Amino acid sequence: MPPDPEDIRNWLRLSPRITTSGRLEDKDLARLAATGVRHVINLALANHPEALDDEGGKLAAYGIRYTHIPVLHDAPREEHYRAFVAALKADDEPLHVHCIMNFRVSAFFYRYHTQACDMAEPQARMLLERVWSPHAADHPTVKPWRDFVTKRES
Repeated sequence: MPPDPEDIRNWLRLSPRITTSGRLEDKDLARLAATGVRHVINLALANHPEALDDEGGKLAAYGIRYTHIPVLHDAPREEHYRAFVAALKADDEPLHVHCIMNFRVSAFFYRYHTQACDMAEPQARMLLERVWSPHAADHPTVKPWRDFVTKRES
């Protein structure tokens, strides 16, 4: 198995099955396939200037399944989280989850780890803060994420 493509923006390996990152570029798709990835979940908006055009079609050429859950950067919602959890649980295949900076993804995984996996909060926070921290800043763009990561599903 080739090494992880750690030069992809904010690349993280969370487990033997799951990797995350910021934006993907055309050159990254073959490398993801070579590492065994069989499913990609994208939380970024398709119209973002750094989004990969026709990402789903390009991944299909490598035999990689694609799930797109577009999340506005300032408005994560419960329906996004539920779709994310459903996509994670859809199969046991190696999985890569990305957005543009890995901020959305790391926040979604923080919540998933603490609420669905019973991961200890300090361990989940350590993974989150390898990329960013919605807990640290008191800025209006961070508040929706602070609220999102601490929300409990009803």
